[in-house]
Order: sequence, then C-alpha cells, then structure tokens
Amino acid sequence: MALEEFKSIIINKDAHVRDALVQLEANEQRILFVVENGNHLVGSLTDGDIRRWILMDNSLTAEVEKVCYRGTYYVESGYDLTQVKAVMRRKKISYVPVLGPGREIKEFLVWNKLINGRIIKKTPGRIAADVVIMAGGKGTRLDPFTKVLPKPLIPIGEKTILEYIIDKFLPYQINHFYISIGHKAKIIRSYFEELSPDYKISFITETKPLGTVGALKKLEGKVGRNIILTNCDIIIEANYADLVKHHNEQGNDITIVASLKNFRIPYGVCSLNTSGKLVRLDEKPEYDMLVNTGMYVLNPGVLKYIPNDAFFHATDLIDAIMHRAKIGIYPIGANSWIDAGEWVEYKKAIETLNL
Repeated sequence: MALEEFKSIIINKDAHVRDALVQLEANEQRILFVVENGNHLVGSLTDGDIRRWILMDNSLTAEVEKVCYRGTYYVESGYDLTQVKAVMRRKKISYVPVLGPGREIKEFLVWNKLINGRIIKKTPGRIAADVVIMAGGKGTRLDPFTKVLPKPLIPIGEKTILEYIIDKFLPYQINHFYISIGHKAKIIRSYFEELSPDYKISFITETKPLGTVGALKKLEGKVGRNIILTNCDIIIEANYADLVKHHNEQGNDITIVASLKNFRIPYGVCSLNTSGKLVRLDEKPEYDMLVNTGMYVLNPGVLKYIPNDAFFHATDLIDAIMHRAKIGIYPIGANSWIDAGEWVEYKKAIETLNL
C-alpha cells in the first residue's frame, strides 16, 4: 500500500520516547516504524518496548532509536507474497515494510488487507480474571451532581460512567462484574435492574464506608483467580489482556496501572547546597512521573491482608505487604487515563470521548 497512508505509524529516530508514546496512543495498531533521512528504516517500536524501557527507569527524553527493535522483519522488491504471508501468519505480524535501496521504505504490506481486502481492528482475547468496580463512595468532588445521583451513574453522553467502564471489558469476554455499592445503593441497583444488561452483576453492599479495597474482603475465598480492581470514576484505554499477561509474567502480587504525567514548572528552579548557596538554576524544568490511576491487578491471596469490616484503602494494602510481596507497575500514557472524578476532569472526559 502507498506509504502516504501510513504517516501515523512512522516516527523519526530523533523523536523522544515521550513523543512516541503519545503517537502510539493515537494509533490503533500499537506499532511505529522508526526512520532516518525521511523514510529509511531503522527499526520498529511498540508500547511493550516503551513499557520495558520505563520499567528499567530510563529517561523518556531519550531518542527512540535507543529503544526500538532493530530486527524488524521486512522484505525487498521481488518478494514472494506466499512466503511473506506464511511468515506474517507464523509470527503474528500485522505490518511488513517493503524496502528499496538504502533501506528506504517503499510501501507496507498489511495482513488484514492481504487476507480480507480490508483493514479491520484486532479482537482481543479472553481474560481469565474477575473484575471488581469500587462504586461505594459519595463522590463529593462532583457536587452538586452527587447530591442527587450516585457518582457511578453520572452521565457521559448517553451512558453512565459505570457503563463506560464495563464496556471496556466486554470485548475480553468478561460477562460477570462485582460492584461495591454504599452511597445511594438503591438507586444503582434499580438502574441496572431496569437496564437489564446482557452481563451479570453481583453487588457487594457496604453498610459503612470501607475505602477503596475494604469491600474486597467479602470476596476472600470466593474468587480464585486474578482480580482487576478499578475505581468507578476512571476510564483506562489499554489492552487489558496484555495487562493481566504482564502481571503474571512479572510474578506480581499487585500490579498498579500507572499513567505517565509530564509536569513543567513555568519558573526558574533554584537548587541550593547545605550552606544555602545557589549551585544550579534550572529554567522551566520538566519532570516525568508515573501516577497511580486507581486500577490494579491483584492476586486473590492478598485479600487475607485486608482487615474485616474496616475502612481500608489500596495504599494501605500496598503498605501492609510492601516487604512480603511483589508489587509492580504497568505504565500507560497520559492520554490513556480519563479521570472523570472531578468537574475539570469530567469536562475533559466528555471532550476526549467526543461527546
């Protein structure tokens, strides 16, 4: 196919890792081809490559040529299409660059185009995990809406926040959800009774506030596989199958989904020594941080560390097992996290979802 159609998956080798992550977020195929001198192939880059780079505590201002995979499969003019399709099928490759002299990309072969005559979005696989949505809070950050409606039922377009969260899991063949409810619990129950969805909901009732993980104690001994835990005011754009796979491969007891955030201080920042003498003046510095989004993957064994009928946050659980369990991170880009839990972010959520 003509190269002009694939600008969205091509990035210059001098671009920063942070820029690549933003470009990947806007790219449904989740792959970039790194080039130099316009369109000469250097390698390929996936979100998995960037995730491994971040977890090794490397800089997000590094150039992508340091991160990319240089063994990218490609073909040259005169390729045998039958052989290429066999390799693409065996290695599960979606794109193959066709190179000319000097590794110049002439076009791309696209798997779905070759097989079906059209490009289609990949369907994710089934996830072996239980999903728990914590929806028992009062949602005071969204007053005055939440004086009338419970936070999980705040509308975003024609759906509630809670429905948007559930919809993200349905492609993974998850059809049973646990939802903790407390504040205005009857309204939430009634809403879903009238909605009568195709999926099943089991409600966990909080007779008093139990924090972000306190209600999970009621599932101890009732679930025997990974738990994906999420707050009811966030929407995470990520491959949930890859998230669970990462959790298992890393041998984590808890995996925190963390969003990359870049903070730029619009002033000169002074650094002093112990004598109060200026040693450095950084003009408008930028800092990259990984921020807890409120989504986790937990092994069911960690539920034993949650006290009975007590107010307990996820951070309390992490503190309690920090030195006896493995806690890991699953990084996502800033644009992959929508926080609809306060007014400013709620308005951004509507804009982001084009509603």
